[in-house]
Amino acid sequence: MGDRAALFALHRPSFTLNRNPNPAIVTQDAARSLPRWTLLLLCLAYVVPGYVGREPWKNADIAAFGVMQELLDASGWQSWLQPTLMGLPADPNAPLAYWLGAAAMWLAPQAVAPDFAARIPFGLMLAGTLIATWYAVYHLARRPSAQPVAFAFGGEATPRDYARALADGGLLALIATLGLAQLSHETTPALAQLFFASLVFYALAALPRHVRAASVALIAGLPGLALSGAPVTALLYGALSLVALLWPSRATTLKGGARWLATAALLVGLLLAAGSTVALDLLGSNGPTWRTGAGNWRALARLFLWFTWPVWPFVLWTLWRWRHHLRGLREHPHLGLPLVMAGVPVLHAVLTTAGDRVLLLALPSLAALAAFALPTFQRSMSALIDWFTVLFFTAWAITIWVVWIAMETGVPAKPAANVARLAPGFEPVFQWPAFVAALLGSLAWIALARWRTGRHRTALWKSMVLPAAGATLCWGLLMTLWLPALDYGRAYAPQMREVQRTIGAPTCVEVHGLSPAQVAAVRFHGGWNPVPARSLGSCPWLLVDVDAMASLQATVQMNHWRAVTQVRRPTDGQDTLLLLKRISPP
Repeated sequence: MGDRAALFALHRPSFTLNRNPNPAIVTQDAARSLPRWTLLLLCLAYVVPGYVGREPWKNADIAAFGVMQELLDASGWQSWLQPTLMGLPADPNAPLAYWLGAAAMWLAPQAVAPDFAARIPFGLMLAGTLIATWYAVYHLARRPSAQPVAFAFGGEATPRDYARALADGGLLALIATLGLAQLSHETTPALAQLFFASLVFYALAALPRHVRAASVALIAGLPGLALSGAPVTALLYGALSLVALLWPSRATTLKGGARWLATAALLVGLLLAAGSTVALDLLGSNGPTWRTGAGNWRALARLFLWFTWPVWPFVLWTLWRWRHHLRGLREHPHLGLPLVMAGVPVLHAVLTTAGDRVLLLALPSLAALAAFALPTFQRSMSALIDWFTVLFFTAWAITIWVVWIAMETGVPAKPAANVARLAPGFEPVFQWPAFVAALLGSLAWIALARWRTGRHRTALWKSMVLPAAGATLCWGLLMTLWLPALDYGRAYAPQMREVQRTIGAPTCVEVHGLSPAQVAAVRFHGGWNPVPARSLGSCPWLLVDVDAMASLQATVQMNHWRAVTQVRRPTDGQDTLLLLKRISPP
């Protein structure tokens, strides 16, 4: 593509009087696809770090893992229908994520660590999200309204090659999104919601071409989304899609048996989603907290700007360049479908204080919209994006390396002092596999930057390669070089080790005022079996959150206990536990 290609973009006579000109001008040379081995290695480098070698992190990550552990010891099926953690609610409206983690731990060999086994289905769901997004963008790009301008003398991109190149760009845009990195590597219901939302997105995008596969995806995606903690989103997706099928537009290509099969699959998925929502009371008793006040709106704006970076500038460019097609979104599903799919979670985040985990569901659709900005870029804009991306991620990579060297050697002194201040008591551990992986990733980044800025300037996906590779590089460096420090600062293991020095061998421990995450940490890191504190308890030790001391007197007889020590998490002043020892027989 580029300025020179525009000289040859002479429209055929049928396009001359078109009031809605297509802004996509793509040559066949620009529609080359990214080499499959490169794309697979990039996805592998993004998915694996964060699932291997780390501890469960506070708060949602280890709380969800604690619920999965408790499901393994559950004696009845009712405990599986409404999972809890020692009676404490830990997002009880999302049982499917806990079922998957508990089932993985039950099926895994005994030699496999339980926290790693629980992550396996979530890693597969992240990979499935990337695959579903690629195919969703591919099918949207195959729509006639999304096709590039046909040249008068030929040479324009073929529909298949054009769609593959845009699908590569959409997948790279999703990987590059900052908000995806941490939440997609946690064992929480948020990742299950993301996977099933992307499955529904794929199904609706693929309906005209692959009705059977799309029907299966709808039947699995809608109830899966409801059981993962987003029943309202699932019902809205299903209802809007049903209206679109029953009220066809001029662009609708589903006819006869294919249309009835898609409608039946959509109805089955809706009924399963609605039935599971009612049967398991997935809506819960607490209504949404509505967003009010200027501070909440400013926080939402900051969240949206960084969470969806660098996708949102591409989305705005897409809406501008394709603005003439926005008047008929049903006739242009490559714009209408992603806008509707992204609009539901974005509206949820705008109206309520749901936070970033709701906004996560919009990322595949936003990445699809960002992909349709790629065929409209001029060479100067692509070069600006490339150089900014190279400087941005290279600076962050250098920073990560410098801080790691300071942690290991004490030089430079200022970064080493900052680490000592933020993580007092942390002892760095040199790990050869992590160092080699980080070094190989950095060398690959240097080679990619040279390759991208030196050649192959006509590829359609070129503006997304460096953002995706840079995000993958920084995430990989954090999960290798900084992983011991991050585990020390974000896990409960250091605090539980301090408690263990006093308690000793695993024994019965009563707890009071602890959050679900703290209860899970007591069980997993300490190896103790926590039970609620009570006046007739028999455990020799009692762990109390210092903020809950006021309510402890109404639960136990204080003259039966003696305070031994306070144990703080080393990296912050919160989550301080008071350890008490029984001084009288139960």
